[in-house]
Amino acid sequence: MSTTVEYGLRLLAGAAGIWLVITTVSGAIRSFVLPRSESVRLNMFVFGGVRALFDFAARRATTYARRDRILAHYAPVALVALPIGWLALVGVGYSAIYWALGVEDFTKSYELSGSSLLTLGTTSESGLAVNVFSYSEATIGLLLLTLLISYLPTLYQAFSRREIVVAQVELRAGIPATAAGLLAWLGPDFSRDDAQWLDWEKWLVEIDESHTSLPVLAFFRSPQGGRSWVMAAGLILDAANLHFSALDAAPSRQVETTFKAGVLALNRVYRFFDHTAETEPAELRPPEEQAADAPGRQDFAATWRALRAAGLPLRPSEEDAWQHYADRRRRYAPALAFLNELLMTPPLER
Repeated sequence: MSTTVEYGLRLLAGAAGIWLVITTVSGAIRSFVLPRSESVRLNMFVFGGVRALFDFAARRATTYARRDRILAHYAPVALVALPIGWLALVGVGYSAIYWALGVEDFTKSYELSGSSLLTLGTTSESGLAVNVFSYSEATIGLLLLTLLISYLPTLYQAFSRREIVVAQVELRAGIPATAAGLLAWLGPDFSRDDAQWLDWEKWLVEIDESHTSLPVLAFFRSPQGGRSWVMAAGLILDAANLHFSALDAAPSRQVETTFKAGVLALNRVYRFFDHTAETEPAELRPPEEQAADAPGRQDFAATWRALRAAGLPLRPSEEDAWQHYADRRRRYAPALAFLNELLMTPPLER
């Protein structure tokens, strides 16, 4: 190989290495520092690859409980795999940079890159430029790990706040949890329930913010296998929908505001994964679990009977109530169905 060709190849490798390092560090900053929802393609590759492995294993499970236990490990494993992917790309990028700066061959460049990135100090190279990049690589390696470690408390605090409300909704909605049970718990005097609906509004707004700015949080499953933040959000929205469609009660501005907040939250999370992150859900649930997600006319009739048995005031016409309920549910049903499929939530009974 002529000197000119080798010089050109080293120059191109150095430029590619700088671009790879900048792209990786930028993706890490956008993932954990930028306070807005933004899809990072590098993260999508890591999460998608890990998800494919877990989907492969979950498809071979015969029960929901077994599938749930398998998928419960997906988000933690993907989160740990993310900095490994970052460090690997930074290492490759700096290997190309060192080779461009005159290190003997690419193998030696890779050894120097790994030593610098992991601050091992097992390999050294003379030259001011090489040493400057070596120190910068060590700094970036520490920075990437620090970003993840420092953000874990924030992630788990958001998870804890989310799960407290999920558990409370389940307790209030009965066993099995239903929207009718949630309304029955609220009681016949709905004028006193605005404080509870306000708490749910705040929770739904936080879901909107946290599950798009920290999308991996959506995949962290509840500690109890029968719970899910999607299921809890669906129960709250269905209860609000029933409040306006089926009950003969005075309209409440707070219930309407909570309903709007829930519709916006679910649809924004849905659009983030479906459009921004281009996430393709893999359906892992059997047909009977899928059917429980979309209530039909018979399900509504059963809900109507449950509301009547609870002593709640109902509108004169069940058919008119069903039409109003179905019309309102179209505002959040596609988002709910997508997230149920993406996250393999428990079947929602009504």
